[in-house]
Amino acid sequence: MATAPALRASAERNFYGLVALGALVLTAGLAAAHYMDVNGHVVTGMNNQVVWGLPHVFAIFMIVAASGVLNVASVGSVFGQPAYKARAPLSGLLCLALLAGGLMVLLLDLGRPERLIVAATHYNFRSVFAWNVILYSGMFAIVAVYLWTLLERRMNQHAKAVGIAVLVWRFVLTTGTGSIFGFLVARQAYQSALLAPLFIVLSLGWGLAVFLIVQAALYGWHGRALPVALLQRMARLLAIFVAASLYLVAVHHGTAIYFTRQQDFEAFILLGRGAANGVFPWLFWGGYVGLGSVLPLLLLFHPRLAGLRATLAAAALVLAGAFAWLYVFIIGGQAFPLEIFPGHVVTSSFSDGTVEHYLPSLPEWLLGLGGLAAAFVLTTVGVRVLDVMPPAAEEGA
Repeated sequence: MATAPALRASAERNFYGLVALGALVLTAGLAAAHYMDVNGHVVTGMNNQVVWGLPHVFAIFMIVAASGVLNVASVGSVFGQPAYKARAPLSGLLCLALLAGGLMVLLLDLGRPERLIVAATHYNFRSVFAWNVILYSGMFAIVAVYLWTLLERRMNQHAKAVGIAVLVWRFVLTTGTGSIFGFLVARQAYQSALLAPLFIVLSLGWGLAVFLIVQAALYGWHGRALPVALLQRMARLLAIFVAASLYLVAVHHGTAIYFTRQQDFEAFILLGRGAANGVFPWLFWGGYVGLGSVLPLLLLFHPRLAGLRATLAAAALVLAGAFAWLYVFIIGGQAFPLEIFPGHVVTSSFSDGTVEHYLPSLPEWLLGLGGLAAAFVLTTVGVRVLDVMPPAAEEGA
């Protein structure tokens, strides 16, 4: 049996090894962003029609999951559940890490990151993008204060009040993220009032899936066993979020099919009609519906499969389904041609009426993975520096 000093030395090596690995991937992502900045977006798979590529898939996922992962803290601080309250600091740390990683990718993918100072000092309050600059900045500030109230004993009395503010702010933030697409006039595939509540529900499932995986990794790292009763409660909660997300996605597409002007787009997304390679139906039905929703529900609800492995497998599948859905939603919505004059045929030399083909390049992959690596490094260092692990006494409760 290993002695305590040997275990501490092993943990020390593991920590620096994980940070080094994350920093390596992050460096590759930053190098890819520099490569695209120097050579222009012509080196990517993006073009005049598909202007938000694979990096935006990574960025939107991390931003939406950052909001959803705070649900654990809200259940604890706002609704007074002790088991969840013990996990509120980890929930807040993950929110800040994911939000930082997502915004890093979003900023570096825009092509002119140095012009962020313009967006930060000159606001057009009629623009949903300007609203989100305020929402993202405010999220960092309010979650930082929330962590202070959780980790500083003399500030604990204010944790519930700040927790309520965080709960409201994260709902508004996710509404703003969904509204970026819902208010986008230049892409008819996105325009829907359902996108705001849909993104809120999606965030709950994605955030909880991230939390379950990170929590299990930290418990394993510290040689501790996750309480079985709590794991079962979180598994059921994840299943509810996945089912609710699947239902709202079905309502979203069902509503679009009802309108004649959206039927061609829905056939393009769901059936591959008019697409050159038909990747979107495969990702939607196979990636999101099959692997990302139905299979996790089976793993979470089947009585013989209950346990840590099944729950983590379900959480990983939910995250894979999240990327599949976002790729279909973001890339597919741009690849489909915009119908500027309904009922009329318009032709020009600018590929009007043509489905655009998009294939992500290596720099795009590296930039997206670099954002995940940034969140990973921040989480790893944060867990080492801050006291975010639940007390060991709960395991015997």
